[in-house]
Amino acid sequence: MHAIEPHYNWRDYYIASEDQRSPFYGRIYSEFEFTHAIYDHLIHPQWDEIESPTLFIKILMVDYDDGYTVIELIGEWNDLLHNDIMFLKRNIIDELIREGIDKFIMIGENVLNFHYSDDSYYEEWFEDVEDGWIAFINFREHVMDDFQAANIDYYMVSGGSLNDVSWRTYSPQNFFQKVNNMVDLRLGC
Repeated sequence: MHAIEPHYNWRDYYIASEDQRSPFYGRIYSEFEFTHAIYDHLIHPQWDEIESPTLFIKILMVDYDDGYTVIELIGEWNDLLHNDIMFLKRNIIDELIREGIDKFIMIGENVLNFHYSDDSYYEEWFEDVEDGWIAFINFREHVMDDFQAANIDYYMVSGGSLNDVSWRTYSPQNFFQKVNNMVDLRLGC
């Protein structure tokens, strides 16, 4: 897992550690020192911690004018043992919502498992983005099955064409437009 880096081709558009409104403003990264691990697997030092021992993220893009963010995730999403959704919601999502973000694109191709506890933080997140949405992109099929079994998928737009997007080939704005169009179609807007 140490070789899986967060997507870096959008650094010309946005760098969270240089954004004064970002939860990671001022963070200094090492290229050589591996300080974080998921269980006994070291992860690349460019991933950001959210206080969870198993789930790490990278904010790839925030556009305050259009009110969206793109967040890449890695690890095991474990609400049962670690309440990962609480850490994600309180430490990252709430901060971005305060800055006017109401459209969340969560990229989950590196999320290996999901363990359910309850839906209260998902429901709160859903209610907090009243005029926006939460889109889960490229999550593994068994992870999406677990979201559906727990009825978490009620709070997000996911599956279908959203689970097969070659997002790295787009600029952030074009990717947002593509996802926004898919979400509009799905929601009947």
